[in-house]
Formats: sequence, C-alpha cells, structure tokens
Amino acid sequence: MLGGLVLLLGCLAPPAHAAAPAGLRLELQGAGLSAAERQASQALLDEALAALPPRLRQQLDRRVAVRWSDALPAAAYGRLSRLDAFELNARLLPALADGSAARTATGRPHGTLRRELLATLLHELTHLYDRARAWPADEVRLIRRCRQQAASEGAVGLPGECRGQSERRFTLSDDPHLLDLAGWAQRVGRRGAREADNPQELRSPDAYELSNPREFVAVNMEYFLLDPQYACRRPGLYRHLRSHFAWAPPAADCAGELAYLNAGSDFARQPLARLDPERIYAVDYLFAEANDNWVSRWGHSMLRLVVCAPGRPRGPDCRLDLDRHLVLSFRAFVGDVQLSSWDGLTGAYPSRLFVLPLGQVIDEYTKTELRSLASLPLGLTRVQIRTLAERAAELHWSHDGDYWFLSNNCAVETLKLLRSGSADPRLTDLDSITPSGLLELLEARGLLERSVLADPREALRLGYRFDSFRERYQAMFAVARARLALPQATVEDWLALPAGERRRHFAGADLRASAALLLLEQAARRRQLQLAQDDLKQAYLGRRARGQSNAAADRTLERLLAGSGFLSRPAELLDGGYGLPQPGEWQRLEQESGARQAELRQLSDRLDAQLLALLGSERRRELDDGEANVRQIGAQLRALHRAGGGLQLP
Repeated sequence: MLGGLVLLLGCLAPPAHAAAPAGLRLELQGAGLSAAERQASQALLDEALAALPPRLRQQLDRRVAVRWSDALPAAAYGRLSRLDAFELNARLLPALADGSAARTATGRPHGTLRRELLATLLHELTHLYDRARAWPADEVRLIRRCRQQAASEGAVGLPGECRGQSERRFTLSDDPHLLDLAGWAQRVGRRGAREADNPQELRSPDAYELSNPREFVAVNMEYFLLDPQYACRRPGLYRHLRSHFAWAPPAADCAGELAYLNAGSDFARQPLARLDPERIYAVDYLFAEANDNWVSRWGHSMLRLVVCAPGRPRGPDCRLDLDRHLVLSFRAFVGDVQLSSWDGLTGAYPSRLFVLPLGQVIDEYTKTELRSLASLPLGLTRVQIRTLAERAAELHWSHDGDYWFLSNNCAVETLKLLRSGSADPRLTDLDSITPSGLLELLEARGLLERSVLADPREALRLGYRFDSFRERYQAMFAVARARLALPQATVEDWLALPAGERRRHFAGADLRASAALLLLEQAARRRQLQLAQDDLKQAYLGRRARGQSNAAADRTLERLLAGSGFLSRPAELLDGGYGLPQPGEWQRLEQESGARQAELRQLSDRLDAQLLALLGSERRRELDDGEANVRQIGAQLRALHRAGGGLQLP
C-alpha cells in the first residue's frame, strides 16, 4: 500500500531535470559588470519582456543572450548580432546604472535615454519574431520564391501567385491588410504585387519605418507597446496588432472626433473642423460623369460622407442635411497653376486627399464643368463606416503621393482607401484604373447600389443625383428662343456670342424670357471668369518660362499658391507628434490654420485687384459687358415682376 502511494507520488512529481517553461528568455551576460550595472540591466530586460505580447513570448521560444558591447557605433543603441544574441551599446551603461538615463532627454521620439534603450530591445525582438515564425519546408520555399519575384520587379510584399494562402503563410510584415494600412499598396494590374515606395511619409514617428515593411512593423511595435496614445494616433494599425496578438497594452481614452482641414474655397471660414464618425449615416461612391476634356474623359472618383446634422437621429433623413456632407477627393495638387498632360503622365503632381464641402463639389462639377454627379450608396457596416472615416483622416494627415493619370489616379487612390479603410474581402483582388470601371466593379461585387437612380425625379429629390446645369441652361434658352425668335440652336451657341450682342435682345423679353436670360447671363459670366483664369495662367507660365514676371501680381500669385498648400498638406502646421492630431494639438492647429487662412483671404483679394489689369483688352471688355448684362436684365426682371404681379418659371 505504502509502496503504491510512493509510486503514485513519484509519477506526479516533476523529474529532476524538467525542461524550462517554453517561451522567450532574455539572459544577461553579466561578466565584468558591477552589481549596480547588473541590477539596472536586468531591470531593463525584465521590463522589455513584460511589455511584449504573451503570444510573441510564447511563439518566440528561444534563449536570447544579451550583453553590453563596445563595438557598436556611437549613435546605435543596440542590435541583434545573431538570432540568439543581442548587443547593447556599452557607452550607455553608466547612465543606465546610475539612473540618469531615465532623465536624459535624447531629442528622439521616445524622449529619454532609458526609453530609447527599451524601445530598441522591443524593436529588435519584433524583428526576431517576424523572421522566426515556423513554416513547413515547402512554405518556406514558396515565400522565398515569391520574395525573389517581388525583388526582381522592384516591389515589396508578396506577388499574385502567393495570394489566397492561409494567414500563417505570412510573416507579420507580409500580411496583406497590414501592408495596405502601412502604405505599401497593391500595384495596379500586377496581380497583388506591392508598390516599392510608401507615400505615407507625413506625421511619422520615425522616418526609418518607411525603409521597408519589416522596419515599419518593428517601429510601430515600439509605439504599440510603449505609447498609450498609439490607439488614438494610428487606430487602424492598433486594431490590426491587437487582433494579431489577441492582446493589447493599456491604451488612452480617445477623443470621439477626428480633426481635419476643410479645403473649401471660402477663405472667411475657420478651416480646422472635427468629424464625429458616429454622425456619419452612410458613405457613397460619388462619381462625376465624363466631359470632353481629355483628363476627365473617364469621370472622377470620390467618396461622400453623409453626415447628420446635430440633433438629428442617424437615419435616411440625414441625406437631406446637404450642408453637413463632406467629400473625400484625391486630386492632383497643382502648385504651378497648370494641369499639364505630360506632367500627369510622368507623376509630376502630388496626389493628396482633400476634404471638401459637398455644396462646393456640386457647384464645381454641375455649374462650372457642366458634369452630372451620381451619389451611389456603398454597402458598408457601421464598423466599416467608422474605420473608413478613421482611415481617411489618417491619410488626410499622412499621405503625399504622386498623381499618375494612368496608374495612380483618383480611382486607384479611392480604391486603396476603401480597401484599407473597410477591410472588406470583396475588395481584396479588385483592380481598376478608371472611375467608371471602378463603379462597375463595385456594383458587380455587390458593394454599390445603382438602383437608387432608377427613378430620375426621386434620385434628384433625395440627392442620389445632381444634374449638370447644361440641361437647365438649355431649357432656359428654349424659353428665351421661343419668345424672342433667337437664331441660335443651342445654349452653347448663345453663350459664345459677345455680351454686347446678347444685350440687343433684352428689350423684347417678357417676364418669363427675362428670368431665363438672367440665369443664362449668370452662366455666361461664370464661363468668362473661367476663361479669364485660364488666360492668366497661360500668361503667367509664359512669363515664367521667358524669365519675365509682373512684379506685383506674379509675386502675389506665387504666395497664394504656396500659402494654400497647407489645405492639402495639413501636417506642415504641426511640429512633432505623429498620426492623427490629438486634442492637445487642436488649439495650435486652430490658431495656425486660422492665421494662414486670413492671409490667404488678403492675398486673394489683392490678387483679384491686380490680375484684372493683366487681362487682354478684349477679355476685360467682355467681363465688364457681362457684368453690365447681369445688372440690366436683373433690373428689367424686377420691373416686370412688379408690373405683372408674379413669376412662374417652367
């Protein structure tokens, strides 16, 4: 009986030489160190190990020897010398041992010398984890072959033949969604291969992260683990890392609103604004139909945020709050005031994400460019709407890409935003270089609802469609033509007449014809202003090419162009920090953006006065005559209205 009990206890007891618990072990090589140096070094290693995600510690099952070395460059904090050995810079050991490292500012992102040492350990251990995930031999060969193919094509990440593999085939830095969030987007027409360059270079915590995806992951792990505000500054990446590790460190409470700069043309308004994602009812694919201009022949891709007015419950009625709606539009920011077809083909223009008021976009396309807009709802969940809004805000502050008409245009950039912002699997292998093509693909994948356009009258009433004013102008011209027996057949022919010639027909106009003519004269004046603007652009560029300039007007124009750049590149308003600006930075943003906006308003007013003198006599006369026409027909209409007692338009 006793012998059986002894045998049972012997079976339950661990063997004398039981294996150490699995997981990562950091072992200090302390030979030659003083007691204080060993204690401080061990405390640093213990803190690093405790900061790591449990999954990383468990999967990185190895012993890593850590020692202080005199062989490192002066600027280096530490490095992996082998996959099982790590070196710290011995020049930093005295400060760590006496405690001054915790107070010594470095001017680097993490602040103090001790925090930089800790961040370096976490950075290099992340590299170790990223490299050392175990695969079967055939999968190792597959990844190696794919990387060789990507390198030969000048790309990063894994090309098309490797797509569709299970998640465990990817290292952390090869994960497709992380690459989307990081800024190494899929190449158009290259079956999943990734771009070599990363355009998300603004508001970066450390430019080293842009070197390649591996460094990006390692740098971001530093901030994920050490900065409680990381969840607020880079919410998409925070969620991705939290999901990957099924764990997250303590995080700060984030503000419910996202700061952005409204790039509207009203220089009298405060540009800094805030958006509450919970106030967004829906996201639409906003499509500007094509016109005869070659750069617009495929249309233009944008996203419309249907934002509810304060106090209105989130629901379909929010579509009526047009003054609250915002448009996300990737555009070529043209600093030299001319959209050159050659420069568009060679990527000479920066591609940036503008946040614009919907009303301005409607006027720009329907009244000035005479193009219709279709606003088609996207089938996104509430979670996807929020993450898309956050992603758009991140790109608004960080993105500074190159605009290529044929490979990185508005459709390509919009698709990248949708893919990275929603993580919708229906977008993973989608590929389109034209706005109209993207519309068709989104519909085919069930992401877009085109049936809202089936009833044209209802589509206009509910704001799913905004018609070009061309049809409206033609209808008004038909009224005037019928009453005045005008010889012109189309509104374009009428508007092409000199203003003085059009004026000859005013006297015979009745109430309805005068109302129609007033609308047409306003359209004619808008057209003349657009032509005058183009005249001034061409004249300015011509003088600049010849090395000549108009001292006053050209300097004002150049200052206006340079000064307005902050509306598309808002990151230049802030020094330091990274990611989404936080409430502590909002006050400075408001002051700085307000001051620059006031300066732009003064420059704009000064430019208006100066540039009129630069117009040719014929254009200047046409503008003056057009303004006189508007005044004359307006006065005539008011007189007829008083005499006739009312106005009914068709």
